[in-house]
Amino acid sequence: MGDIAGGHLKYLKHRIDTIDIENLVCKYTLIEGDVVFDKIESVAYEVKFEASSDGGCMCKMTSEYHTKAGAELKEEDIKQGKDKAMGLYKVVEEYLLANPNVYA
Repeated sequence: MGDIAGGHLKYLKHRIDTIDIENLVCKYTLIEGDVVFDKIESVAYEVKFEASSDGGCMCKMTSEYHTKAGAELKEEDIKQGKDKAMGLYKVVEEYLLANPNVYA
C-alpha cells in the first residue's frame, strides 16, 4: 500500500458489515493487519456521507476500538490511528478530485 500518513502499511483485512446505499452509509471492521497494535483486537468504522451547503458532501467517520483483554489504550494510541486514517482519506480525496468522472 505504501507510505500513508507517515506509516508503512503492508496489509489490512476488513469485513464489510453494512452498505446502505440509500443513506450513503458504510460500516466495516478492521479485523487483521500490520497496523493492529498488540492492544487492539479490532476497530469498527462507520462512514457516512452527507450533503453540504456548497453542493458537495461531507464525510463523517466514527471509530470504535475493541481492545484485547486487559489492554488499555492511551490517547496517543487513538491519535496515531486517527492520523493514519485521515492520511488515507486525504489520498482518496485527492484522487477523486483529480478524477471526478471515474465513478460517474
